[in-house]
Amino acid sequence: MKLVKKIIKSIKIKIISKFFRGLYKKLEEQKFDNANTLFENRANNYEKVLDLDEVNFKVFSQNGEDGIINYMLHQMNIKKPKFVEIGVGDFSECNTRFIYKKNYPEGLIIDVIKDFKKKVSKIEDIWKGGLNIIEGQVNNENINQILEKDKFNIDVDLFSIDIDGIDYWVLKSLPIDFSKLAIAEYNPYFGDKFLITVPNIKNFNRTKYHYSNLCFGCSLSALVQLMEKKNMIFIGSNLFRNNAFFVNKKYLKNFNLSIPNNQNLEKFTNANFLESRDANNKKNYIKKNNILKEISDCKIYDIKSDKIIKISELIK
Repeated sequence: MKLVKKIIKSIKIKIISKFFRGLYKKLEEQKFDNANTLFENRANNYEKVLDLDEVNFKVFSQNGEDGIINYMLHQMNIKKPKFVEIGVGDFSECNTRFIYKKNYPEGLIIDVIKDFKKKVSKIEDIWKGGLNIIEGQVNNENINQILEKDKFNIDVDLFSIDIDGIDYWVLKSLPIDFSKLAIAEYNPYFGDKFLITVPNIKNFNRTKYHYSNLCFGCSLSALVQLMEKKNMIFIGSNLFRNNAFFVNKKYLKNFNLSIPNNQNLEKFTNANFLESRDANNKKNYIKKNNILKEISDCKIYDIKSDKIIKISELIK
């Protein structure tokens, strides 16, 4: 009798689980269809866009990147973008899910989460576009080898990176003209004046590096300077002010944007989100004007002096 009850319970769980998976899929399809219609209507005015803030819109991305990406690809007349995204979670909320779902182009996604491929396959039909999925840690030493393996070092249309850590060092290792378009996370808490990044530490973990979760990545100024060496021009950020967008200078003529002044990036570091934690890992919502003081003991690499120093040495 106990066995029968156990079997019945198991069947009920499977039925309920199947129902909610089906419901989730329908809702996601509806979200996609609505966004696709919106983007098609917006495209009529893309030539008039002067600032990326005008096209910021969230579908499957975290903070409005979908709308910006759609605009950029439209201006480049790229229908089926070959893409690379490093740091995607389970693919439910990332920068390339919408463009993959739209035309199922060739793509490469990389993340460290366990059973990565299995989790992604629950979100999207990975077989439709032959999505390349790699579970592993990316660093400055292995990135080019990973890209070369499946020829994602050639003719890449969109490159996105968000690994909450040594993003700067990974990008630095890439060759010139590694992509036509690029998205890279930066740390707005570092402000717009300093040319800094966290040191090049393998398996960097922002929580372990500092309990506050606030010392990670690089400053926007450092990122912009680095990307210029790769022939990539900064054209703006998302409204959340944590992802920067770049266009290879060969294709800048495709855009009517007012290109930001790289000597005045304050607008793009004026982030209002509060995600700090105390030493007990509890959210404490430190105000942005106190953040550098909170992480003043953190060691960072100062590009200008070519030294590893403490943040306190910059803000004294």
